Amino acid sequence: MPKSAGNALTGGSPDAYDVLIVGGGPTGMMAACELLRRGIRVRVIDRAPEPSPFPKALLVWPRSLDLFEDLGVLGRLREAGLQINAFSYYSDREHLATFDFPQDLSPVCLPQNETERILRERLHELGGTVERGVRLLTFDGMDFSGRIDGTDGVTAVLEHADGTVERTRAPFVIGTDGAGSAVRAQLGTGFSGSTYETAFALVDAEIEGFLPPDRALYYQSPAGALVIVALPGGVFRFFSSLAPGEEVSVERMQQIVDERGPRGVRIAKPVWQSVFRVHARHANEFQLGRVFIAGDAAHVHSPAGGQGLNTGFQDAHNLAWKLAAVIRGEAPSDLLLGYGPEREAVAQRVVRDTDIQTRAWLVRSPAKVRLRDAAFRAADRGGLFSRFYAPVMAGRRLAYPPVRPTQTPSGRHGCGLLPGVRGTLRVGAVFPRELALPHEIQGPDADPTRWTLAVVCRGEVAEWRTELREAAEDFTGVRVVDLAAGPAARHTGCRSQGYYLIRPDGHVAAHGHEHDLDRLREELAAALLPARDRARQVLRAA
Repeated sequence: MPKSAGNALTGGSPDAYDVLIVGGGPTGMMAACELLRRGIRVRVIDRAPEPSPFPKALLVWPRSLDLFEDLGVLGRLREAGLQINAFSYYSDREHLATFDFPQDLSPVCLPQNETERILRERLHELGGTVERGVRLLTFDGMDFSGRIDGTDGVTAVLEHADGTVERTRAPFVIGTDGAGSAVRAQLGTGFSGSTYETAFALVDAEIEGFLPPDRALYYQSPAGALVIVALPGGVFRFFSSLAPGEEVSVERMQQIVDERGPRGVRIAKPVWQSVFRVHARHANEFQLGRVFIAGDAAHVHSPAGGQGLNTGFQDAHNLAWKLAAVIRGEAPSDLLLGYGPEREAVAQRVVRDTDIQTRAWLVRSPAKVRLRDAAFRAADRGGLFSRFYAPVMAGRRLAYPPVRPTQTPSGRHGCGLLPGVRGTLRVGAVFPRELALPHEIQGPDADPTRWTLAVVCRGEVAEWRTELREAAEDFTGVRVVDLAAGPAARHTGCRSQGYYLIRPDGHVAAHGHEHDLDRLREELAAALLPARDRARQVLRAA
C-alpha cells in the first residue's frame, strides 16, 4: 500500500492515515468502514463531544441493507429494527390506498442513533474510531484547480476541545459534516434549492389505543399532513406539518391526531419531540480535487419516503471503493472524477421525488385534492406502486448512466435496445444479489477490492472463455466467474452469451456479447491500471 503523507501537528500525532473524514455521523462511519475493510487507513473527526442520542432518521431501505450485509452486521440491524410492510394513505380520514411491500423491497425501521451504534461497533471492530471534540477550521493553501494530481494532499487546520490547533496533511478529505458543512464551505460550492414555508413537528411516544406495528400511515387533509410510523419497542413517531408560528408540544400533536388522524389513539408517554424546517437542496459540486462531500453535506431534502440516510450511505459506498482503488495503485486517479456526476444525478432525483411527495401531502385546493386522491386510488387498483415505485424507494432501480459506448453491447440485441424494460439488467445498475451472493461477487465473504468478470456461456465455448480470461489477466484484481445461462437470463433479462464487468461496489460497469471482446478490453483499460503500469501510478507515495 502507498505510504501516506505525515502529519505536522501541535499537541500529539496520531498514526498516519490516507483519508481524513470530517464528520462522524452515519455517512462518515459508513465511509470509514468501507475504506478500512479495503485496507485504507482513515482518521475520523467530529466536532460534537458525544454521539448524537436523537432518533432522527428512521428507514433503512433494501439497497442500504445490502451494504450492512456486506459489512457483516445485517443481523444486528434486523434484530434491533422493525420491518415495515406497508404504507397506507388517507384523505380527510378516508382510506385511499394501502401499498404492501414485497419481502425483498421492505425497509427496516430503526432510529438513527441505533443505526449509528451498529456502525460505530463495526468501525471499532475494523480498527477505527471517531475523535470527538475536533472541528475543521480551514484548509490551508488549497489547490482550487480541481486537479487530483495537482498536489499530494490537503493541509487541514483543526481545533481540539482544549483549544489546541493542529495542522495535518491529509492525502484525501471526505466531508460528511451535515447540512452546515464546514468542508462544503471551504470548497466554495453553492447549495442550490429552497426551504419549505411550512414547519414540521415530530413526537415519538408510546400510545394508548391501537396502531399497526408494521406500517406507516399518511393522513392528508387541507389542514395539513400527519404521518405515523411504528418504531421498535412499542413507540410510534407522529410527524406533522404546522401552521406558521406554531410550536411543537404533546398537547398540540394530540389535537392534530384527534382532528386528522386515527380515532381512539392517545399519546401516552413521549420520549422525544422536535420541530424543524424542511429543505430541498443539493450542492453544485460534490468534489474539488482531493476533497469530497457526501450525505447531508451534499444534499438535504424532505423526509418523505425516508430516503435521506440511505442516499448518504450510498454516497459513502460509491466514493470509498474508488478512493481505495486509487490509493492502492489499482486504478487511475481519473476514476475519482466519476463520483460527483454519479451521485449528483441520484441526489437531484431524490430531492425532486421527495419534493413531489411532500407537496402532495400539503395540497389544499379541492381540485388538486381530488386529483391526488384519484392518483392514489388508481395506483392501488393497478398495482402500480409495487411494480414501479416500490423498487425505486428500495433502491433497486438505482443505475448510473453509461458514459462510453463500449459499456454496452454492440449491434442490435434486446438487452441493448430495451434498457428500461422491467426484468432487464441495465448497465450501471446493481448486479442482482441472487447471482452475486452465491458467487461471492458481493456479500460479507467477497473481496471488497475486486472487480468481477461474470461470463455467461452456453455449452463449453472453450476458446471464447479462454480469451475472456486472458483479457482479464492483464489487470490486477479482476476475478472471472462462470454463470449458468438459465439463472443468468432469468435475473438479467439477457439470453445471449456474454459478460458482465462488475465494479467492487456491485454495479455493472459494462455488458457485452460474444463479439465484444475489444469493447471489454477498452473498459478494463479505462477502469484499471494494467499490472505492468502499477509501479508508475501517479499517486503512489515517494
